[in-house]
Amino acid sequence: MAILRGKFQALSSSKQAYSLSDDNIMSIFGNGTGVQYVSADVALQNSDIYSVVTQLSGDLASVSYKANMPRAQSILDAPSSTSNPRGFWQSMFMQALLNGEAFAYRWRNVNGVDLRWEYLRPSQVSTFLLEDGSGLIYTVTFDEPQVGVIQAIPQSDMIHLRLYSKDGGKTGISPLSALSSEINIKDLSNKLTQNALSQSVTSPGVLKINNDKGLINWKIKASHSREFMRQMAESNNGPIVIDGLEDWTPLEINSNVASLLSSVNWTSTQVAKVYQVPDSYLNGTGDQQSSLDQIKGNYANALNRYAQMIVSELDNKLSATVTANIRPAIDPLGDDLAANLGALVKNGAIATNQVSWLLQQTGYFPADMPEAKIQPTQQVVIQSNDKGGDNDDNSTN
Repeated sequence: MAILRGKFQALSSSKQAYSLSDDNIMSIFGNGTGVQYVSADVALQNSDIYSVVTQLSGDLASVSYKANMPRAQSILDAPSSTSNPRGFWQSMFMQALLNGEAFAYRWRNVNGVDLRWEYLRPSQVSTFLLEDGSGLIYTVTFDEPQVGVIQAIPQSDMIHLRLYSKDGGKTGISPLSALSSEINIKDLSNKLTQNALSQSVTSPGVLKINNDKGLINWKIKASHSREFMRQMAESNNGPIVIDGLEDWTPLEINSNVASLLSSVNWTSTQVAKVYQVPDSYLNGTGDQQSSLDQIKGNYANALNRYAQMIVSELDNKLSATVTANIRPAIDPLGDDLAANLGALVKNGAIATNQVSWLLQQTGYFPADMPEAKIQPTQQVVIQSNDKGGDNDDNSTN
């Protein structure tokens, strides 16, 4: 550890750097509070954001990332010593989707071989640009007391995922920044709807007393009300008995409140648009003119865009060629692949043995599946067809 600190201090003293943090950035869920990062707990309280972020991060974690170097593949398959690989990657991708960037520190030995990666919250990391523009350095506050704060960490020792950037790819910006007004409007709409609902159900209904003599004393009204409520409590959802001089009218939700309830769904479309996924994936009505194949294709395109951003960072830091296969995420059972391959066989583009090999490679067929053999019933059909052909030939002669 002392060796690492010495290296960082030497780098810090030899080169000047300045912060890339934007001090004037506004909170996504506030109105100019000056908070740079919004807690994931706060962002995920929005059901639409929770839905799209958990789905995208889970699918990105299901993507198959393959490196052409064994050491690089080893760290991709098991990056963390404190969590399983899927949990680590989903946390990284979820953080990137929420804040536009995610960080992990590469713990490496003296030979530069990755031992493990440590997930870092954005609030733990400060990014700086060297004054001569030759690279980035990071200051990280680790949770471990024995590690503490490490300054001037070179960018080669950091995994820094950036989904979107406005400074040449140095730092990332959150997709939620485009939803600032929409989210605030929805919060206000939710509060208004809750108040309207609570006020609309203050009284369960109206009990009208038909009295031709005019006004009724308030004590009589209260007595009728108490008696009616007592019957309701004792009836256990059974019928209520009233006399001919009384009319009971249950209250209904006002049409304005009902329109409020329907209007709060519009933000799901906005969230889906910002994350570039079909809004039907957020349980919305979606585009009624789009087929299921079109919706799936649009989602696959969005997923591939995120995967390529991730691959670019891994390529750069691991000095290896990393590829991303999104098929396990969009076609987990492999049925779509099998159907497409079947169509290719029917069109004569590939042979059946090639299809079997491809399906075995993807796990759709077991690797030890026996070779296909002609069944007795098939052989009878073949022989009958051959005889029929001979008869036709003889008849023509």
